Amino acid sequence: MKRTPITRIALYLVLFAGAVVSVAPYLMTLNSAFKEPAQVLTTPAWQPAFPVTFDNFAQVWSEYDMAGFLLHSLIYAGVVTAGQVVFSTMAAYAFGRMSFPGRDALFWGYLATMMVPQIVTLVPLFLIMREFGLIDTYLGLILPTAFGTPYGIFLVRQYFRTIPRDLESAARIDGAGTLTVLVRVLLPLSRPILATLATITFITTWNTLLWPLIVTNGDATRVVTLGISALKGQYSSQYHLILAAAALALLPLIVIFLLFQRHIVRSIALTGLK
Repeated sequence: MKRTPITRIALYLVLFAGAVVSVAPYLMTLNSAFKEPAQVLTTPAWQPAFPVTFDNFAQVWSEYDMAGFLLHSLIYAGVVTAGQVVFSTMAAYAFGRMSFPGRDALFWGYLATMMVPQIVTLVPLFLIMREFGLIDTYLGLILPTAFGTPYGIFLVRQYFRTIPRDLESAARIDGAGTLTVLVRVLLPLSRPILATLATITFITTWNTLLWPLIVTNGDATRVVTLGISALKGQYSSQYHLILAAAALALLPLIVIFLLFQRHIVRSIALTGLK
């Protein structure tokens, strides 16, 4: 259907408004992070910082071990992301391309666990980690989500199902085994969806607060979300430091998105094609 100039303009205005609503909180956080402590509460968040100060970043970096918190989050999110990509890919290949008794029932039963709220499994997971002596350790942080999630497996499985089976059949005729087909045929064609899964997993893990709050209790494993929440006291809060810490925590996510945005867009485009 042809779009008239008025329709096109209206569409762009709606998209622009959506972009402003989505980006504005991040811009206001970055802007307020450069304000002096008195200005944070006395000026609107969108008012440009004047004079610009970097003291907030220097203070939160030197006095509150922000470098350590960022490093812990990087290790936590990086290992979980690598585990999710590897194990979700293997499980997705089994559910999407291999045939075995009860495959579909097992897959849909596993997928149904997505409807279980995280709070329901929080206490059992904590008790398991305590029995294995993994409280306040990196293993305790990583293990619950490092071996794949229903969402990740479903995402990759659906993408695998769009790849023609003729490619796999041709590889098997040439003598390729299951692992060779997965590594040398399917994975090169699935880079967009794997990049999407890695990006979503990294951002979700980086922003996680509840599980690190439950399973860690020391500075040796404290992630950046806990570090930021510790700046908010019961009776007073240092908002200028909270905003500076939030801006520092936001930068790695922006870098990750800019690196993988091309693959994310391509995966969305390809999944819409037959």
